[in-house]
Amino acid sequence: MSQVIEFEKARLNVAAKRGYRNWISTFEEKFSSETKLSDLSVTTLAYLAQAQDKSTFYLYDLIMSLEGLGSGFEFNELPGDKKMSVIDRYLFILDRIRFECMKRLGWLDSYPGEDLTIVEMIARFEEIAPALHARIPVLSKDHPAYESYSSLNSFEQETFIRKLIPKALRKIQDYSTTL
Repeated sequence: MSQVIEFEKARLNVAAKRGYRNWISTFEEKFSSETKLSDLSVTTLAYLAQAQDKSTFYLYDLIMSLEGLGSGFEFNELPGDKKMSVIDRYLFILDRIRFECMKRLGWLDSYPGEDLTIVEMIARFEEIAPALHARIPVLSKDHPAYESYSSLNSFEQETFIRKLIPKALRKIQDYSTTL
């Protein structure tokens, strides 16, 4: 059994190395199968959080490499079910990236999945995504709107957090360009 686990770990390491190849040349940082969102620079995080064409490519490329689907350049060639699988993982990771931005801004105390590596989030998506989607990020008590947030029910709290995303993206982008 341990040989199977070691083989899977080695396979993920190779796939991560392949998936991060474009990240390394673009972001000039070190990435591995152990990289967490908290390890990313603010500049890289801000770039990925914007969800523009090029930033989407980097996430697609990583996801497709880890899932054995080729390069991000081949996304449009995938059959529909595989495209949806990549998009599901992309949106899941994008949420975590944006939550990490909000945490760096001091707006969140924590968010579901912050303890996982990026590779784990993708490789174990089917297993972990449902439970993580069911949990809500924790707004910081220092956030100016905390009192309003704390009076809401869980569904409303999630909506409240998501409505903060556009402002967080502007703030993190400004912050990353002033470094």
